[in-house]
Amino acid sequence: MSSLSPRLHLGVQQRQILTPGLVQMVTVLQLNRMELKDMIINEIAENPVLEEASEAGEELTPAEAQSMLERERQSDPADQAILEKVDQPDMLQPFEAAADGEFSSDGAGDGGAAATASGPAVEEPAATSETDPFQEIDFGSFFDDYLDPGFKSPASESIEKPSFETFLSSPVTLSDHLQSQLSVLILPERVRRAANSIVGNLEESGYLTTPLEEIAVAEELSLADMQAGLKAVQSLDPTGVGARTLQECLLLQLDARGCRDGVAWKIVHDHLKLLESRQVSQLAKAMGRPLKHVQIALNVIQHLDPAPGLRYSGGGARQVEPDVYIEKEGDDYVITLNDDDIPQIRLNGEYKRMVDRDQEPNKEIRNYVKERYASALQLIKNIEQRKQTILRVCQSIVRRQTEFLEHGIDQLKPMMIKEVAEEIGVHPSTVSRAVANKYAHTPQGVFELRYFFSEAVQGPSGSATPLLIVKRRVKKMIEDENAAHPLTDEQITARLQAEGIQVTRRTVAKYREDMKIPSTHQRRIRA
Repeated sequence: MSSLSPRLHLGVQQRQILTPGLVQMVTVLQLNRMELKDMIINEIAENPVLEEASEAGEELTPAEAQSMLERERQSDPADQAILEKVDQPDMLQPFEAAADGEFSSDGAGDGGAAATASGPAVEEPAATSETDPFQEIDFGSFFDDYLDPGFKSPASESIEKPSFETFLSSPVTLSDHLQSQLSVLILPERVRRAANSIVGNLEESGYLTTPLEEIAVAEELSLADMQAGLKAVQSLDPTGVGARTLQECLLLQLDARGCRDGVAWKIVHDHLKLLESRQVSQLAKAMGRPLKHVQIALNVIQHLDPAPGLRYSGGGARQVEPDVYIEKEGDDYVITLNDDDIPQIRLNGEYKRMVDRDQEPNKEIRNYVKERYASALQLIKNIEQRKQTILRVCQSIVRRQTEFLEHGIDQLKPMMIKEVAEEIGVHPSTVSRAVANKYAHTPQGVFELRYFFSEAVQGPSGSATPLLIVKRRVKKMIEDENAAHPLTDEQITARLQAEGIQVTRRTVAKYREDMKIPSTHQRRIRA
């Protein structure tokens, strides 16, 4: 029997390690316009070497900055191994600069970048892994825009304007809306306290799920005060707020419309189960009313709001600022990055003396500033690399989706991230990061860049139809169906196959569930 004892084992392992510069490159690439702006502002605040281009100060020439950093540079074998790994196809690769005439970057004025895509027939050679992408970019001329303290033409000057956000009002929440109404009601003090407590316990939908007894104990109020406070809250706008159940919510809205004890009110009050199952004939029989009267009442009920608080508590419209503008000029499409309000950064030459051996004897300070300069240069390179990456990806999108840009969504073509990555010679994850959370302003409207990527469903004659278009067709068929005899998944499948789109019933059911469309039985309205 062997005894346990400490032993030394030697082994060789091969691991992929990302340097901080590569990690930052990946991070910057996946940032959208507003996130990039916040990151740059934070970097300016944390790194004293960085400053906005509009600020005054002694600037450092590119040659001085590079020589200062290389003066004490020590080669690290680990870093060299990582740089060799970056050139491998299975690692994240930056894009190479495009050939002259097909791709251009404009750094004048506001630092914007633009590219022109002449059409789908244009072909570009794929980038090779043997080329260092950073050597393909003219960083010298790029840094001149940030380091040159000389005269700027009036056209390139940035006129400071008030932020657009100063003209926007804050969104009104449900609580604010109700509190403003309560403030003008004449109520006893204890009832007002109860009403305020109820408003504070409402869900986003406007429902009160906390029992009145619990709120009364917490607020040291009587149950009668709580009931009076609830009545006051339920009298506010939007009608139906403060309800404890769906039935109560609908009854409050019907009561406010003067429908109390009417057909619609009685259906909700006495026959909610039959209403949920849409059994119209049984409702008419149970109420002893003509079928036409019941159908009119159901139409009234369908126009009620089952969640009245969401109009105030919901997220509302999402604010989107396009990261890319795709505009047609003549026969070509011009791609321009939206760099408005993004700080243009440069290196500050005031710290040059701190790294000079003769004038700064403190080695720790000199090393700190040198490290900050290296970090600043890396950030500027990564921001420029982000521009080049997004432009190349968008250029490929324009070439592949020209029909969509010309005629609309029905002309959207299938396009996979892997295909675009192979075309421009990068890893698919690079393309995925380049289009993440970014929006493009096109002649057809504003779309998320991921919107253009859709897998294909086989269609007639070996051609392919995007999955998005197939889902739109399924939704259109259901919208046009007879409510008394809704289409089954088998019938929808047969119609799609008749159009040459090869799908199965199970696939159609999955599409329907993805679009939150009820089943055939749930959509049927029985007469």
